[in-house]
Amino acid sequence: MTQERTLVVVNAGVSEESSTRRLAERIAQQGLNALRANGITATVSVIDLAPLAVDIARSLVSGFPAEPVRDAISRLAAADAVIAATPVYKAGISGLFKSFADLVDNDLLIAVPVVLAATGGTARHAMVADDQLRPLFAFLRALPVPTSLYAAPEDWGSPELGARIARAAGELAALLRTDAPKHIADSGWNGYQHTFGGQAVRAEKSAADLDFDTDLMRLAAGGQ
Repeated sequence: MTQERTLVVVNAGVSEESSTRRLAERIAQQGLNALRANGITATVSVIDLAPLAVDIARSLVSGFPAEPVRDAISRLAAADAVIAATPVYKAGISGLFKSFADLVDNDLLIAVPVVLAATGGTARHAMVADDQLRPLFAFLRALPVPTSLYAAPEDWGSPELGARIARAAGELAALLRTDAPKHIADSGWNGYQHTFGGQAVRAEKSAADLDFDTDLMRLAAGGQ
């Protein structure tokens, strides 16, 4: 039986021709190839953060994600795997990428495989993906693959970059060809802290899920 997977790219590049988007596209294509070699069909969905920049900023200030941001988070929630790609500014991941991540529910990506990728103007920033992206996704309890990716201008014609992309894609395919990520999330789901009314699929709750008969809720409502 053919398995189907959804790859979601989160691209923080600020133009259609940005090196960050180019790197993300190469990773996505290699991911599709690696999955196909394992008998798994997949589709790719791209979340470009640049057009959402104003909505992301407003959402951070108001504390309530605007509709375009909610739609992007919903697409992320449906991902079987994520390719996270950011440019490096002043030795750090972009503020746009971090601001979007700050709006994502903490339980949205539990046990979801992630490829970490960054681009920059110099090889001096090669460790940013591991130093900054990896701890971020560890906090979100995702599953970053072992091989992170970084591309400086001199790397684009290098066979080493292609080899690293292929290796990261292979690691992603290895995680997705089993149900291990789902089992990891399922086995500890009730032990994780969830966002009330959040967008994590298995954590969806509404007012209808509240038990108003508990002592605490009766006191909160002014009863005894």
